[in-house]
Amino acid sequence: MRALYPCEDDHSLSVSDLIAPQIQVFVARRDGVALGCAALADMAGYGEVKSLFVDPAARGQGIARQLMARLEAAARDRHLTVLRLETGADLAAARALYVACGFEICPPFGPYRASPASVFMEKPL
Repeated sequence: MRALYPCEDDHSLSVSDLIAPQIQVFVARRDGVALGCAALADMAGYGEVKSLFVDPAARGQGIARQLMARLEAAARDRHLTVLRLETGADLAAARALYVACGFEICPPFGPYRASPASVFMEKPL
């Protein structure tokens, strides 16, 4: 993300942020090799999808959809009623994935502010 967006528009989490107690990280593996990862942040009332990445060599195999399904299940287990996310306006494939998973455009939420670089989405659970 840092290669695509300036600091003020890069909302990815650092490694130290990802190990916070309210964050669950999921890794998709095949034969012990990590192919993708995603994180769910419990934001006290809603879940936020953070840091969804799939290795470019593994794309097109349904890994991102599987990770999204796992995040949704984890959010339901935590009794969260909605999943939200912020994604880059230029990330057409990511936005298409989120729409296919049932997300819709929404206003900025939490600490985010409107920006031409961001698209905000949510999915009721």
